Amino acid sequence: MLADRRGALVVRVGDLAVKAHRADKDPGELGARLRAAAHPALRDVLVVPLGEPARVAGRLVSVWPYGAAVSPDDPPWEEAGRILARLHALPADALDPPPPYWGGVGKAARTVGRLPGGPAATEIRRAFATLPGWLRGEAPPPPGTAIIHGDWHLGQLVRPPGQGWRLIDVDDLGWGDPAWDLARAAALFSAGVLPPDEWARFLGAYRAAGGRAVPGSGDPWTTLDIPARTLAIQIAATSVLYALDEGRPLDEFETALVDTCSRITRSEVGP
Repeated sequence: MLADRRGALVVRVGDLAVKAHRADKDPGELGARLRAAAHPALRDVLVVPLGEPARVAGRLVSVWPYGAAVSPDDPPWEEAGRILARLHALPADALDPPPPYWGGVGKAARTVGRLPGGPAATEIRRAFATLPGWLRGEAPPPPGTAIIHGDWHLGQLVRPPGQGWRLIDVDDLGWGDPAWDLARAAALFSAGVLPPDEWARFLGAYRAAGGRAVPGSGDPWTTLDIPARTLAIQIAATSVLYALDEGRPLDEFETALVDTCSRITRSEVGP
C-alpha cells in the first residue's frame, strides 16, 4: 500500500501504481482530467496514466507507472519549483479539449464544514470567515489563467525509472490560478513549519524558471496571500479532524497551524 487517505487508496503492483479513487468521484470529470494528463504537452511534467479509468467493485480505478517517492532527507525543492513553472507556462490552447476547472476550489469549505466544536475549531472558523466569499461558496470562482495541478505538495512528486521527477495525482488538475500550486508550501512557511531556506530554494527556482504564479521579483505575497491563508486554514482543519479521529491532542505541528489561523483573524480585524 502506497497511500490510504480521504477515501482514496493507492497500491503498488509490480511496476504499476493502482489508485482506487474516492467513491464520490465523478467519472466524466475524472476521465477529462486523466485525458489532459496524457496529453503530449505534459509528458515531461506528469506521469502518464495507462488508459481510461475502469470501474471495479463500484469504484473508479486508474493505473499508472510506478515511480520512486521523494526522500524526506533530500527534498528536491529546486526541481519542484521548475516543474511547476513548466506546467504553468503552457499556453491557453495547449490542451484540446481543455480540462475542467481545478478541483480543489471547495476543499477548504468542505473541510471546515466538518469541524466539531471546541476552541481550535472556533479559531479555524473565525479565520475562514475572513476569506473571500467565493472560497466560502458565496460567489463564482475567478476564471483560470493556467493549467495547474490543484493539490501540490512534495508527496505529489515521483521519479519513474529512466525519467526525471514527474507530478502524480491529477484528481484536481485543471484551469485555475497558478498561485494555488504554491499555496501549501507558502502556508507552511508562514506557519513556521517549512524552514526559510527550503522555501527560498523552492520559490527561487520557480521564479528563475519563469513561473507565472508570482512576480519575477519583489513581494511574492501580492499573489500568494489568499491562497496561503486558505491552505493554512484547510490544513489546520484537517489536522483537528485527524486528531479527533485518533483520540489525541494536537501535536506541535498542528498547534502551529491553529495559531496561524489566530494570526490570520487578528490581521483582518486590526490590533
